[in-house]
Amino acid sequence: MDAQGRGRADNIDPADQWVLNPNTGDYELRLSPSAGQSPVPGPRRASQRPTGRRGQAGQNRQNGRSREEQDSREVPGQRRRRAPEPDPSAGRRRSRPKKKSRAKKALLWTGGTMAFVMVAAAGGVYLYLRHLDSNISTTDVVGGKNGFSKDEAFNLLIIGTDKRTGKGNEGYGDKGSVGHADTNILLHVSKDRTNATALSIPRDLVVNIPSCQVRQKDGSVRTIAGTTNQRFNTSLGQGGRDAGCTMATVKEVTGITVDHFMMADFNAVKTLSSAVGGVDVCVAKPVDDPDSHLKLPKGHSVVEGEQALAFLRTRHSFGNQGDLDRIKVQQQFLGSLARKMSSGDTLTSPTKLTSLAEAATKALTVDKGIGSLSNLKDIALELKKVPPKNISFITTPVIDNPADGVVHKTVIVNPTLAPQVFSMIKSDVSMTETKKKEKAAEAAKLKGPKSAASDVRVDIYNGSETVGAAQDTLTWLQNTEGVLKSSQLGNAPKKLPKTTLEYAPDQADQARRLADIMGLPASALKPGRSEKNDQGLPAMILTLGADFHGAGTPVSAPSKAPANVEKSTADKTVCAK
Repeated sequence: MDAQGRGRADNIDPADQWVLNPNTGDYELRLSPSAGQSPVPGPRRASQRPTGRRGQAGQNRQNGRSREEQDSREVPGQRRRRAPEPDPSAGRRRSRPKKKSRAKKALLWTGGTMAFVMVAAAGGVYLYLRHLDSNISTTDVVGGKNGFSKDEAFNLLIIGTDKRTGKGNEGYGDKGSVGHADTNILLHVSKDRTNATALSIPRDLVVNIPSCQVRQKDGSVRTIAGTTNQRFNTSLGQGGRDAGCTMATVKEVTGITVDHFMMADFNAVKTLSSAVGGVDVCVAKPVDDPDSHLKLPKGHSVVEGEQALAFLRTRHSFGNQGDLDRIKVQQQFLGSLARKMSSGDTLTSPTKLTSLAEAATKALTVDKGIGSLSNLKDIALELKKVPPKNISFITTPVIDNPADGVVHKTVIVNPTLAPQVFSMIKSDVSMTETKKKEKAAEAAKLKGPKSAASDVRVDIYNGSETVGAAQDTLTWLQNTEGVLKSSQLGNAPKKLPKTTLEYAPDQADQARRLADIMGLPASALKPGRSEKNDQGLPAMILTLGADFHGAGTPVSAPSKAPANVEKSTADKTVCAK
């Protein structure tokens, strides 16, 4: 067949001669009628396949239409090429389109099946997540924070109750307990997620429990009167108090606002420890406690279920057999549990992950602000960003309660050390050494010559919640510290979380002097800006923030934990003694 017969005449692209027949749904080869050749039929259905050229012509005549008329009505016309091109394949016969191979058909069928399976699996995952969501118990506490933010530091109160509900729990302590706050850990996670501090609060710490509001089942709010000189553990359960009352008590004692809470009972310890396949613990001597039924050899062991609960509950096996030594054991257990939950062995095991998800959602009661699987997942992912070596466990510094006499049953806050620890947490300061280079660069701002107090020019604004803070500071600076070239200009345009001191480069010596007088941290110094005072002279801008505690009280928190405060980190196991 010559080039014209193959469709090269009249500038027609051969690819355009295979066109779709709308009646059959198949592609057919349509040559130009001017070629004077019979059409070459393409793939047709068996019932429509003609026997030959004459058969096709006869069929057209029977239908009362010419071939040209039929082609024009049934099949779209041919497209003309824009420009002729040389034919590099002259003499090569054009093949018809191939039918899909069996392999391709099998692949398409398999792909369709896989898509169906994936949709079904996604539906199953959705239903399972709904199931986990329904496992979570929530309490609508008054004053709780609504929702969880990934971009802020947060304070989470972890409460372990001594409620004896559940099989096998009757033998632990007070069988009739309403569920007091037996174990209390305030977990602070830093804004930049480089560190976290787990502050244990002793159950026998004597505190003033403030008045609190509890939401009733009908939606109404009931106020429970506060009490003085009570054990901290009675902030929950006693008189109908809920976890919101415990959160309020934490703020009363530490000055730290609690954002959310998680509460667990004895069963939670059993199920969580079993879900991860046991928790590694260490004791410095053999343990055989008839009260808690804990039996462990010296050295490392793996505990789960009843044995894990016994490890946490025992009072008579470690130290002076009091609550403070039991707290150390609890901190060891929680650090080990955190390592186990984030280990590759747990995260790569579908069985363990499923068991852990079931156990965690069933075991926990949380506030409504985080009462969904999505929020709990976000909290877990944010916690996972913190390196274990920078998760510090520390106990609230306390001293024996002098009101107990010679029998020391309770403790009170250490008035010297505790405020330093609380201040570090409020100021988002790590208990471990993190970001040494950044801290060194900040500290350099405080190094260098300092001007005389009489040469310091500063305007004071109040960006704190304390009414009259700017005036009080001005009075103190002028009358006590000799900063006479100072003035107060009332409230700042907005509230600030932290105090700032802005100054021009040539005022660095004045800034260092004022920082020294007021106990400002290096992070408070903001070089690059100042303003003119009433006399038209340049003045620094001091804006008091929420970290301002009163005139004459240093603003800065300690840069590290006090040397005589005992602490540990989550990456290390210290054997209980």
